[in-house]
Amino acid sequence: MTTMTDASVREFKMPDVGEGLTEAEILKWYVQVGDTVTDGQVVCEVETAKAAVELPIPYDGVVRELHFPEGTTVDVGTSIIAVEVAGAAPAGVPAQAPAAEPRAEQEPKAEGRQPVLVGYGVSTSSTKRRPRKGPEVAVAQASTAIQTELNGHGTPAAAPEARPRPLAKPPVRKLAKDLGVDLATVVPSGPDGIITREDVHAAVSATATAPSAPAAAPAAEAPVTRAPAPVPSYDTARETRVPVKGVRKATAAAMVGSAFTAPHVTEFVTVDVTRTMKLVEELKQDKEFAGLRVNPLLLIAKALLVAIRRNPDINASWDEAAQEIVVKHYVNLGIAAATPRGLIVPNIKDAHARTLPQLAEALGELVATAREGRTSPAAMQGGTVTITNVGVFGVDTGTPILNPGESAILAVGAIKLQPWVHKGKVKPRQVTTLALSFDHRLVDGELGSKVLSDVAAILEQPKRLITWA
Repeated sequence: MTTMTDASVREFKMPDVGEGLTEAEILKWYVQVGDTVTDGQVVCEVETAKAAVELPIPYDGVVRELHFPEGTTVDVGTSIIAVEVAGAAPAGVPAQAPAAEPRAEQEPKAEGRQPVLVGYGVSTSSTKRRPRKGPEVAVAQASTAIQTELNGHGTPAAAPEARPRPLAKPPVRKLAKDLGVDLATVVPSGPDGIITREDVHAAVSATATAPSAPAAAPAAEAPVTRAPAPVPSYDTARETRVPVKGVRKATAAAMVGSAFTAPHVTEFVTVDVTRTMKLVEELKQDKEFAGLRVNPLLLIAKALLVAIRRNPDINASWDEAAQEIVVKHYVNLGIAAATPRGLIVPNIKDAHARTLPQLAEALGELVATAREGRTSPAAMQGGTVTITNVGVFGVDTGTPILNPGESAILAVGAIKLQPWVHKGKVKPRQVTTLALSFDHRLVDGELGSKVLSDVAAILEQPKRLITWA
């Protein structure tokens, strides 16, 4: 990657597009070198661990360089495109100077920006920058500013003590905390000054071998180009290896974390849903549902919402740090969706407050957006309980793993015509099996059984939607 030194060149860095995500893969560039771009124009599409989103450029100019090709995974905070902007900076001031161009991921959202798919939108006013001197600076920066004046230097870059919070991914921060390492003393070696796990281990080794030696001064930040992919050492004619990244990587990590953190319990019930299936057909003819997607999942979702209303303690999460159970007074209903990029779980915000037609509309939008691969990161944040419909694949049921941060997940099996004892006689009836997995730290067998029993009772007698709601 080439270093841009012209003062009129702006480096646009990969922003945090999903509330704490640390990397994203460049799926497609919409511009090429030499193209003219305008403030707010989408320049590329990236895939994060949660969804595919489009990135708008925040200024006008001409594209001078694309730092990474399509298919490259880039860390948040790394420059991905250089744009020449007329009068972007005073002469002699490098566009990449840390004091003149704060890192995007550490920059507070400016007032007046319009919400878009990424972490910030197009500014309607001049960009706000952190103050360099004056009474507004933090106490930690004040002493540095005073020392700078005493030494007769007016260049903020001469005060390393005023550097912002060290850059590091959450796992690295946890490792440093566990090892008792202050990240401010660690020399970063990752791209754009990001601290890696190796840096933390190196700091521990340095402390152990030479505790009195002063810490090395951080090296000047320099663009780092990723090493080329290694040549495959396996038989490509007999094997295909798919890199684990994006949604699949995030899903794998989340499921492992959930399975080995929350003690799972799963209960099952088989229920006659013949009356529910009849109600589905009736609703399809109802004018209030004209143009809406009406299927069994709609009534199952409504049944679960009613069951949660009757048993509110099921809608909770476990706060390990505070050792508290957090009971939610709202339901953000997650719907597991299989997409070409992997399994995602977007959720319907405040599903508990929606009428049946409103719930049908929200479900339709959720499914359509997921299939198009346009689910936003925000749509997958803050879920409280989830439904996974494995029945669409002809599966009777399963033992679902909890979505991290949630206390329960309901699996819905295939609805099949089966012999069933109805009013004392064996008759063909529409039957399905439900499975409810829950976190046994905060949901005991009684509570879990009540919720599953209520859902089954509603699906067997849908009129309970009226009497229990």
